[in-house]
Amino acid sequence: MKFLTWIKVIIFLLCLIPLGHLGWGAFTNNLGANPIEVITRSTGKWTLMFLLITLSVSPLRKITRLQWLIKFRRMLGLFAFFYICLHFTTYIWLDQFFDIMAIGKDVIKRPFITVGFSSFVLLIPLALTSTRGMIKRLGGRRWQQLHRLIYLSAIGGVVHFLWLVKADLQRPLIYGAVLMLLLGFRIAVWARLTQVVKFFSKHRPTDLRRWLWGPARRRSPEHLSPHSRLLGRGQARAENSVVRDKGSSVPSRSTMSRIRS
Repeated sequence: MKFLTWIKVIIFLLCLIPLGHLGWGAFTNNLGANPIEVITRSTGKWTLMFLLITLSVSPLRKITRLQWLIKFRRMLGLFAFFYICLHFTTYIWLDQFFDIMAIGKDVIKRPFITVGFSSFVLLIPLALTSTRGMIKRLGGRRWQQLHRLIYLSAIGGVVHFLWLVKADLQRPLIYGAVLMLLLGFRIAVWARLTQVVKFFSKHRPTDLRRWLWGPARRRSPEHLSPHSRLLGRGQARAENSVVRDKGSSVPSRSTMSRIRS
């Protein structure tokens, strides 16, 4: 467990690198001619990247069968929420100076801000219910249904980025392709589980074993243990003696003693 603790600490520090880079750039006055735009773009980019990293934890866990990867998913998701809060704060504070009327007009008139604001709102209940206590209160099934909102938030983030840049579409298209790959993997897993459930509900357990592992095969003698070979020879000799005794339907005493032994 100490190994996982150290990995958590390392991942936590790595997740703070984008914030440290922005803080150092602001301290050294090295954010360019428009620092507000640099901060807004950077926090928005890292929000989307952390959303994709969070969504990639479950597929990696199933492919690699490393169950301990799931322990980092909540922390990565909270870092996505942290950076989207910085992104939103930069917009309402440094860009709009808390002008509620101007912010309301932007949300209504500019579609990419509308989609981005909706994605931010969708992440709020996920962050509030990320604790173990809230999982117990909501129940596992309701909690999972609620946290599927991250799919809509990620889709909204990609659309927000796509409508924002307009000209250079390479990076948002890459993010969109990664998101489609992650969602496609989940759809494939869900379809496979649906087939298994339908098959199990219609067939007997023996049929399910044949469908999963194929028909049963008799093992060759060379794969059997010496003890199993001796038992098999004794059973074969007993059966042969029964067949030879054609005059009577009852096996002889010698045959019965061999079968019992």
